Amino acid sequence: MSESLRLASGAARAIEEAARPGWQARLTLDFERRGERTLLARCEHFGPLRVQKALYPEGPAVCQAIVLHPPGGVAGGDSLEIRLTAAAGAHAQLTTPGAGKWYRSGGRCARQSVQLRVDAQAIVEWLPQETIVFDGAEAELQTRVELAAGALFCGWDILCLGRTASGERFAHGRLDLATRIEQAGRPLWIERGGLRGGSPWLAATAGLGGLPVSGTLLLAGCPVEPEWLAACRAVPPAAGLHAGVTALPGVLVARCLGPAAEPARAWLAEVWQRLRPLALGRLAVPPRLWST
Repeated sequence: MSESLRLASGAARAIEEAARPGWQARLTLDFERRGERTLLARCEHFGPLRVQKALYPEGPAVCQAIVLHPPGGVAGGDSLEIRLTAAAGAHAQLTTPGAGKWYRSGGRCARQSVQLRVDAQAIVEWLPQETIVFDGAEAELQTRVELAAGALFCGWDILCLGRTASGERFAHGRLDLATRIEQAGRPLWIERGGLRGGSPWLAATAGLGGLPVSGTLLLAGCPVEPEWLAACRAVPPAAGLHAGVTALPGVLVARCLGPAAEPARAWLAEVWQRLRPLALGRLAVPPRLWST
């Protein structure tokens, strides 16, 4: 293809993308504890976000929900909003059936907002599969967790800059990240990040060191016991994966940086499996979707 035809084709794609109406999607979930069972008491959706049914792979106390996004990816102009409330004593676990894909945007921003409210003695586990940010994506991802006294949150994010399996890198576009966790109105964790495609910081030793995949697991809402920290630090990372675990007031933080999603996900999953019985009082039962 000649250069002029290539440029014309690119301009046509950009015009087509700009004209496409973005998906506007909302999902509202309320979990309640009734006796020994956690129920999905409310499930409302607008647009392409769904939870098909409540699942109980480890018994009635923990309600598992699989968050579905039928379009399969997020494009410029899309807006996804997830709101979840776990009432007192409830235990909800959420994951996704596959990796989230954020496509080249064509100049329009795509957004996702996750807002979780966890009441007294309730637990929420937010364990989505990895987020793949395509080259040229323009995206904003926000997560806010409000914990009551005695509530717990355990969640992770695995971020892949570019489609690493095909050799793609995040050379263009932008990704803005914001996470805030509060307990009884007191901030426990506030983090903001701005990643720009092709930025020297992505390759800098003080930045991502040229590694496209990063992962963070947070356990928030209670003092971190020394044995929890020791158990997590005992998980060996795969070759080429840089990993560490630390404790802050009311928050345990496990982070990794590596060349591919698979070792990052495997390390975080092993940390979760060792941490869950200690901090949440339940044996770790990996969702079946993780192995499919």
